[in-house]
Amino acid sequence: MGIALVRRTTRSVSLTEAGQQLYADVSPSIGAISQAAQAASSLSGTVRGQLRLAVSSIAERFLSGPLLASFADAHPDVQLDIVVTDEEFDIVAEQYDAGVRLGELIEQDMIAVPVSVPQRQLAVCSAEYRDRFGLPTQPRELIDHRCIGWRARPGVAPYRWEFAENGREFAVAVQPDFTTNDMQLMIKLACAGAGITFGMEETFRPHLESGKLIAMLEDYSPVFAGFYLYYPSRRHIAPKLRAFIDHVRLSRER
Repeated sequence: MGIALVRRTTRSVSLTEAGQQLYADVSPSIGAISQAAQAASSLSGTVRGQLRLAVSSIAERFLSGPLLASFADAHPDVQLDIVVTDEEFDIVAEQYDAGVRLGELIEQDMIAVPVSVPQRQLAVCSAEYRDRFGLPTQPRELIDHRCIGWRARPGVAPYRWEFAENGREFAVAVQPDFTTNDMQLMIKLACAGAGITFGMEETFRPHLESGKLIAMLEDYSPVFAGFYLYYPSRRHIAPKLRAFIDHVRLSRER
């Protein structure tokens, strides 16, 4: 072509302006070819190929090792490619087959299959913190406590601490003494008595059951839709994705 499409350094490779324009022009065609190939494959009924899934770090625990292992045993010609990310992720633009995330965050034009029971969010702390500072009796008292916040990634606002009372939902604007994008670090800080933290009950479950963490303000913690496997609404669903959907549904019924 006589035009540089790629810019190379010793550390990275990136597209030039011409390369970006070419990519933008051909991407729709590539996507159409991929969808046509999937449609042709679906007609053959063959369960094979790479199945790409995008999963949030919180939702990842619902795709358990046994579930994935049993799927691999049942369908040895399917290769699972799973990315765990808390960034905004467009499974269509990134050419992923499906994703797993909270039901309330899924676009309305997607088809969703539940992979968990309904969930709730909890404020938790260690017994050590409770013994030193006491516990709030209502959510608004959290602003007077040491809190541990979580954010999905740098540059975005920390996760909102949301509660409900008499059917009305509201958020408490806590001022975290610690903020991290690492959920495991957040939990370790809470277990160590550094403060109160907030998140999905399922995330804290092992530590609640062991007694390392205790829940509070449970009367203000509403139940909401849990996690879903979601995928684009298409006329033809690739056999590999259909097989995975059926496997997830069957595992929930057991």
